[in-house]
Amino acid sequence: MDLRLTDRVALVTGGSSGLGLACAEQLLAEGARVLITSRSERALEVAERLATEHGDRVRGLVADLGDADACERTTTAVTEAWGRLDVLVCSGGGPPSSSFMETSDDAWRQAFDQVFLGPVRLARACVPLMEPGGCIGLVLSNSVYAPISELALSNGLRPGLAMAAKTLSDEVAPRGLRVVGLVPGRIATPRTVAVDESSPEVSAARNRTIPLGRLGTPEEFASVATFMVSPVASYVTGTCVVIDGGALRTY
Repeated sequence: MDLRLTDRVALVTGGSSGLGLACAEQLLAEGARVLITSRSERALEVAERLATEHGDRVRGLVADLGDADACERTTTAVTEAWGRLDVLVCSGGGPPSSSFMETSDDAWRQAFDQVFLGPVRLARACVPLMEPGGCIGLVLSNSVYAPISELALSNGLRPGLAMAAKTLSDEVAPRGLRVVGLVPGRIATPRTVAVDESSPEVSAARNRTIPLGRLGTPEEFASVATFMVSPVASYVTGTCVVIDGGALRTY
């Protein structure tokens, strides 16, 4: 299927590893031009590596979503490179593990800036740059639907971001723009693999709750995400798409 992404311009945050990198690679494979950002210099290294195959259709930028100045630098970089923006895939690492009672005020504030306010701020900055047909995809977590043990920060913040995305979808629909939530379950990202290796018994118990019986791959997530932000999915907005191997026990 032609996803009609050739020469479209995409911004992918958290694009140097895990889900973000997989999405960037899939978008490039579909012919899009992609600006990859991440908090570390790895964004530049990954962009340089991908450029060996995709040439000047890929750029890299060091930008931290939790930094208020990052939005302007990011949107400026993408418009200076290609003069437009069609797709935002907003991904990034989740907040650290903690219980509710052990989580300090400072930890909540830091997680709020990174997990909630950062994506909200960037989406708000990207909307004016998009023409009809553009799409914002926010990578969330299945904590949107049900709390996950020892992830108090994610449980508290991700549902709010999902509702913010729904609100934004209502506001930008008259402009011909779409907003979708992309909800991964247990995906074999470097972070998940590291956590699993440190707590094999806990991880094995979690994996047994997945009807397909295994972790998903970043590529499986990215295939769905790329379809959802493409023009082919033009009648889908204001909803979340779950990619979790059937683990979620509700619709």
